[in-house]
Amino acid sequence: MALAVCLLFDARGERAMCRLWDRLEENGVPSLRSHTHGRHVPHFSYAVLRSWQLDDVRAAVDALSSNGPVEFSFDGLGTFRRGRTWLIPALTSDVAFRQERVVEAVRAAGAELHRNYVPGAWIPHCTLAPRVQLTALSVVAAAVYDVLPLRARADHAALIDSGTGERWPLRGLP
Repeated sequence: MALAVCLLFDARGERAMCRLWDRLEENGVPSLRSHTHGRHVPHFSYAVLRSWQLDDVRAAVDALSSNGPVEFSFDGLGTFRRGRTWLIPALTSDVAFRQERVVEAVRAAGAELHRNYVPGAWIPHCTLAPRVQLTALSVVAAAVYDVLPLRARADHAALIDSGTGERWPLRGLP
């Protein structure tokens, strides 16, 4: 499928996101928790790759200096075509800069970047549910707005194969 360069949340942030996934599931809306292989974890993707050499990409991203944890403030609900719903984070210049550095690194490693992750086209988000029917949007909105604003801290990173859920931890936090 695809390989993503992901920031992962600390225990508190991951629990908060998983509780939100659980609320959706309890209300009949399939979340990322039950999607495909069932090994998804709450994450924030800097880049999604369509083709890659794992060792090259890992070396390129590991070579980036670690910039420490990222604090996210989620205060809105977004939707993409085909029903993907997500949390909208406030975007800081630091996060935009980090994403651009990751994109440069993976491209230099020969990876093909998905068009939606090109700087300038990239929309920062944290996916909740991948295929929400229009009739279920009000259920998602009610569950989300009951818990927003949501603060989450990303304190580690990994490469994640979206097709299998397999993860390769990164040394630093790009």
